[in-house]
Amino acid sequence: MPSPGSGGDDSAATVASLRRVVEHQAELLRREDEVNRILVQTVLAGGSLDDLCEALVTLFPGVALVTTTDGRTVAKAGSEESLAHVMGLECFDRTGRLIVEDEPVGVRAAGVTKSERAMVRIVAGTSDHGLLAIFTPGRALTTTDVHGLERAAAVAALAITKDQAVSAVEGKYRAEFLRDTLVGRVGSPTEAVAHAASLGWDLDRRMVVVVAETDEDDAHTARTSDEVRSLQDRFVRAWVQAVRTREPKAPVAGFSQEVVALMPAPCGGDGEHDAVMRSVGEMVKIVRGDGGGGRRSFSTGVSRPVDSVADIPRAYSEALRAVAVGRQMQGESAVMHFDGLGIYRLLSLIPDTADLRAFVDEALGALATDDQASYADLRQTLQVLLDTNLNVAETARLLFFHYNTLRYRIAKLEQMLGPFTTDPQLRLTLALALRIRQMRGV
Repeated sequence: MPSPGSGGDDSAATVASLRRVVEHQAELLRREDEVNRILVQTVLAGGSLDDLCEALVTLFPGVALVTTTDGRTVAKAGSEESLAHVMGLECFDRTGRLIVEDEPVGVRAAGVTKSERAMVRIVAGTSDHGLLAIFTPGRALTTTDVHGLERAAAVAALAITKDQAVSAVEGKYRAEFLRDTLVGRVGSPTEAVAHAASLGWDLDRRMVVVVAETDEDDAHTARTSDEVRSLQDRFVRAWVQAVRTREPKAPVAGFSQEVVALMPAPCGGDGEHDAVMRSVGEMVKIVRGDGGGGRRSFSTGVSRPVDSVADIPRAYSEALRAVAVGRQMQGESAVMHFDGLGIYRLLSLIPDTADLRAFVDEALGALATDDQASYADLRQTLQVLLDTNLNVAETARLLFFHYNTLRYRIAKLEQMLGPFTTDPQLRLTLALALRIRQMRGV
């Protein structure tokens, strides 16, 4: 039989248990009220994404991040020590991109009760703007924390939508000015420099024009117009961010299928070309995907340096030519400086590729085709011979041929093409034909 006092003990235990439940629920409500209060204050103050992240780290001590849909960080908050720790986690690649493909979000994240990180999507209507993430090293996140993060994602969506609306207006105005600059319709150089300064741009320095053009022809594509517009917007945003991160005062804007930037160039010197191409190459690498951007194949052209706004239209034409010819020389995803075009610069001016094809056929004869497997080897032998100025010993070394083997090949080539070893005009013709054959689309 239960002891006389056991009923009282059970009642006390029940009351204590209920009290703990009530206290826990009260703590959850207090926590949710605190989250709502801070988020409302952030909204009313017109807070940016950085402000939102700062507010989140007061609620969830650690690190808060906002990323694009493909993982590029656009806002963050947290101590330097915490940021360094978080960026070293396995969910980030070597460039600092959050590997969103492997991270659970939304409902899946809510079910992870022992995780020290949680992520939710930032959605406005049907538009996915990225991810909002919190990292709390040493503290497991609860379902309630994830619900608070979802509320914060709504604030992030408001901030992003507001920024996009403002940026759209500013971007259109800036793009119109840059377009006028590229075609020489901005008045005097002094007026252009002053107007650019009012937009936060610096045109009063030595510059190169960089053009990044998508390789896909949007006028002839199976993609829907919405998909094309979305891809182009992402392409432009990736380039704008890459340029502004490196040079905040560099003019940059996107147009139908291209992005144009006026990047500063060193003040002359032997290393100017290499420095410019190294800088452009780093931005191209970021946009292509190492930093999570782009997602479209594109080719890039770089002009010669200019020292005056008046010379920008010429530099723009050079950059466009570098894009077009670079794509012919290297295929898609080419990166080409105008000075690197060489003879291709002249060949690209011939509008009828049928004429170029006929020239190749007449000059190379059967070697213009791949009817026999040996023709490709013979073309390579001819190319190296011409590149080494008919230095037989050097050609044999480069091709790993015995001297007599190369002599036999030279004799065979002269039987097919004529006495190119003694006729400089024929050598020039053959060299041009080989270059033309390498061009895409010919």
